[in-house]
Amino acid sequence: MGKLTAAYLAEHAPKGLAIALAGRSAERLAEVQAELGPRAKKWPSLVADSADSAALTSLARSARVIVTTVGPYRLHGMKLVEACASSGTDYADLTGEVLFMRDSADRYHATAMATGARIVHACGFDSIPSDIGVMLLHDAARADGSGDLEDTTFVVTGLKGGASGGTLASGTKQMGEVKASTRLRRIVDDPYALSPDRRKEPKLGDERDPRGISYDDELGMWIGPFIMAGANTRVVRRSNALQGWAYGRRFHYREVTGFGGGAAAPLKAAATSAALAAFPLAVGFGPSKALLDRVLPKPGEGPSPELRRTGYFRIDIHTRTSKGVRYVAHIAAQGDPGYAATAVMLGESALCLALDRERLPARAGVLTPSTAMGAALADRLRNAGQTLTVERR
Repeated sequence: MGKLTAAYLAEHAPKGLAIALAGRSAERLAEVQAELGPRAKKWPSLVADSADSAALTSLARSARVIVTTVGPYRLHGMKLVEACASSGTDYADLTGEVLFMRDSADRYHATAMATGARIVHACGFDSIPSDIGVMLLHDAARADGSGDLEDTTFVVTGLKGGASGGTLASGTKQMGEVKASTRLRRIVDDPYALSPDRRKEPKLGDERDPRGISYDDELGMWIGPFIMAGANTRVVRRSNALQGWAYGRRFHYREVTGFGGGAAAPLKAAATSAALAAFPLAVGFGPSKALLDRVLPKPGEGPSPELRRTGYFRIDIHTRTSKGVRYVAHIAAQGDPGYAATAVMLGESALCLALDRERLPARAGVLTPSTAMGAALADRLRNAGQTLTVERR
């Protein structure tokens, strides 16, 4: 992902913006730089290992914004968060690791607030469609005087893409930690795991992520689990809390996969649900884990260039407000969700933090995409060709 994001910036960043590449290997940096085209040949290359606090502090002090794709983040990422938070340097990453985000907020939210740093996690398919989409629904309802958001459902209606070795490694590591620790399992299972103040969160009944299948009369389709809901929903709820529960105190949020209403829909939903339930068991069992290790992509590996080009995602986020008004946000993009589309999201997040500072919310700390960048990022993504619209129904 680092190379794809750098390639996006090489093509789309405005002329005159100072960009540098950083990594632990000068040789690898030179190889990547040679593949990025003539514009990137002038970029400085900086050697810094993710375990070298002094080098990371020097790196952070030399930049206005740092973007990182290192992962698993809980294993390799915390020292860079510390360096950026302490130096007042804005930061963006692609993590979907709840434990990493929780630790980051616990350790460095106050520091980043004091220095003015924006530490922005989850700036890719995890979790920009969710977080920015719900923000747009809130903005539309507020502009119309339609009340607070209440029952809100994110539905994946179309998705084509390949598996990411980095994402799999991050997820597998977190599964292992959760299996070994009751305390960590409670954090990950808590729908408000990323809340800045858990005691003030509303009690709205069962808010666990859906794990089975059902027919939803309101949506008119069969629905089942969405693999990324465990991270995305917690990011969105953190956004609500960081803004003083601006979406509403009865904001009830879930994420699902939609399978349509045809005869085959419940079978597809059941198969997907079973596969998602079986995966944690498979990676925790020696023989099946060994087999998966041979066939699944390794960190740094992912879908082919053709699949990155032809992939896509389509998402609808439905909400009903406290005054009974219904809205739906449509979020879509061309390109493999975890690679091509994510490179756009992370690249535009970097440009937003660097260039749109007068439009950004007056907020610092360990943030989410919507609370750090808000409408400025939504506008950038639209201009980059991604769909972000809201309609009132």
